[in-house]
Amino acid sequence: MNSAFDAIPRYTPPYPERPPRRLPALRALLQFGQDALKPFEVGTFSRPFTRRRILGRELVILNHPEWVREAFVKRHEVLQRKTPQMRQALEPLLGDGLFVSDGPLWKARRALVSPLVSGRHLDRFLPIMLETAREWRALWRQHPADRPIDVLNEMGTLTAEIISRAIFGQRAGREQTDQIVRNFAHYQRQIEQTAVAEMLNLPGWIPRFHGRGIRRPIQRIHAVVDHIIDAQLKPSGQASAAPDGCPVGAMIDQLFTKAEGPDASLDRRAVRNEAIVLFMAGHETTANTLAWAFFLLSQAPWARAALARELERIPPERELAVTDLDALIYTRAVIEETLRLYPPVPILGRTATADTEIGGERIRQGSLVLVVPWLLHRNPELWERPDDFLPERFLPGAERPSKYQYAPFSVGPRVCPGLAFGLNEAVLCLAVLARAFDWELAPGAKVFPSTRLTLRPGDRLPMLLRERANP
Repeated sequence: MNSAFDAIPRYTPPYPERPPRRLPALRALLQFGQDALKPFEVGTFSRPFTRRRILGRELVILNHPEWVREAFVKRHEVLQRKTPQMRQALEPLLGDGLFVSDGPLWKARRALVSPLVSGRHLDRFLPIMLETAREWRALWRQHPADRPIDVLNEMGTLTAEIISRAIFGQRAGREQTDQIVRNFAHYQRQIEQTAVAEMLNLPGWIPRFHGRGIRRPIQRIHAVVDHIIDAQLKPSGQASAAPDGCPVGAMIDQLFTKAEGPDASLDRRAVRNEAIVLFMAGHETTANTLAWAFFLLSQAPWARAALARELERIPPERELAVTDLDALIYTRAVIEETLRLYPPVPILGRTATADTEIGGERIRQGSLVLVVPWLLHRNPELWERPDDFLPERFLPGAERPSKYQYAPFSVGPRVCPGLAFGLNEAVLCLAVLARAFDWELAPGAKVFPSTRLTLRPGDRLPMLLRERANP
């Protein structure tokens, strides 16, 4: 059967080896602790419903759009609590922040935090994204062409700086953003994410092991965020004037207003927790997406050529502007396809807080219910050439996947509130930098997916840059 994609070259980027059959429960749990994507056997990619028991806990994997909708939308009240693995991995850093809370606390915090990064503020954020990307372009122009640059770290510091300016109204600077990026990477490598005690339903008084060496990166991240928060407030507690290039009256001021008002629901610690959620979610996911996009384009010359043709339509004598965003059709397709192949959070897990039913299947209280974008986005029953890099599948005229088939930002009431922020940030940053540079993977560099809390191209992404003639 002929396909619309037959004429497009085939490039299959790296992915973990898939076991031919289901792994024994203990081995699967151990492999999950090493890398969360390793235990998924071949059959789980096409199977709509998988059920198994691991250490006394029932595990259910939903891999069909209709069941994703039923679980995360219709059954949200029963399935809003995060898995013990996710809570154990993130609570030491985020406390009771929005990403790990549930119930009335989550609902109250969501109402406070979501407006800070909602799409209605996008026009205010886009110029900040462009300005910061241009500054990174200037820094890259000073970098020696024969010396590799770590694009993963660069994208982390770039997106952390954008978050600092857009949400916190402060220029963080390379030293502070580098502290956040490096310490969060260290935290991910060290944190324990199997939550064996919870899987065995052991009582709460038994101590939990969170991983060696996490205290120092937590302290350093907290110190940077505390510094940024303090800089936002004058001694009187009033918001400080915004530096050039930052919005007047930072979004984070809204949290302080709530924290200090007569109906205060946030104390200083809670404000800090939510600020860290904004910082971590706002920089790590977009940074990984951009790093993967640079890698994928370095391996797919036809896609790089298509991207270059699109960017060359912008007159070379002027800067890329916010008004060009709608014309960056192929650029956006590259980002969307990158998010399909390498969703930043590849496993979305929930704990059933009561007995329920999905697709006619009974789900018992305490069961772990997983929607796994890593599987859903590569399901051969849903996608043509599912493991190939094909930005063309997101171009106008191609059949658009439903939001329950393509869920890089989750779906339902717990969908990422910064979806529009992150997607447009990635598009603009890629366009600014790709317009100015060609790039290739440094000789001898090996790139392979590595998943702890997020899906990264390893610990580093060394690339060589070559400046283009255009701006």
